[in-house]
Amino acid sequence: MKFKLDENLGLAVARVLREAGHDVSTVYDQKLNGATDETIYDVCRREQRCLVTLDLDFGNVLRFPPEPTAGIVILRPPGKTLASTLAALARQMMAGLKQENVSGRLWIIEFGRIRIHQAAEPGD
Repeated sequence: MKFKLDENLGLAVARVLREAGHDVSTVYDQKLNGATDETIYDVCRREQRCLVTLDLDFGNVLRFPPEPTAGIVILRPPGKTLASTLAALARQMMAGLKQENVSGRLWIIEFGRIRIHQAAEPGD
């Protein structure tokens, strides 16, 4: 799977994803640090990469609908944002990917749970 890591994530998350065999690109790799959220969203859509971020703004499904994307994942660490905490959340994400598809969905990952937003089916 192809992922794009937002600028607020460090190397620990990239390492976990790469060790699991995924294609990982970062906002820093493309010199997009400081770019608007809209730009990051558009780049991820164009590249068909799942965005992984700490930025809660991406949880606004009206502003950033997940349906036309390869997925949006928001990591929600408790308390301080430590590299070890983010790596643990990334491992939890990898476990979730074995059971669910993130494409077209918004995942919010907290320790012990993954909240999944997906559009309602027509007629629901």
